[in-house]
Amino acid sequence: QVQLVESGGGSVQPGDTLRLSCTASEYTLEFYTVAWFREVPGQRREALSCVSRGGQQVIFLDSVKDRFTISSDGAKTTVYLQISNLRREDTALYSCAVSNDWLCSDLATRYKAWGQGTQVTVSS
Repeated sequence: QVQLVESGGGSVQPGDTLRLSCTASEYTLEFYTVAWFREVPGQRREALSCVSRGGQQVIFLDSVKDRFTISSDGAKTTVYLQISNLRREDTALYSCAVSNDWLCSDLATRYKAWGQGTQVTVSS
């Protein structure tokens, strides 16, 4: 079972930029479709973005398309989610997850392994 580790979160001010990282403890992510989600207690988990096994990059959430960018390093050992112009409403626990699907999906049930998440808190 692949184990995922997220990093890069923190307490930031509105307008800042963060780059979140998702790595696998023992495996490359090359053979997985990797997605980012976020969750706020009491609210529904949101699918944010995904990079598929075939290299397709998708931003699921229309409201963040101009601020969120997904990427990976050349060997796909790490998948990044860059968030620019952070807003208070971006405050959430951000998690990455992997599936064996060839294509991206915004359904959390398609993903078989999840990291513990990295907290992003935006406040002034």
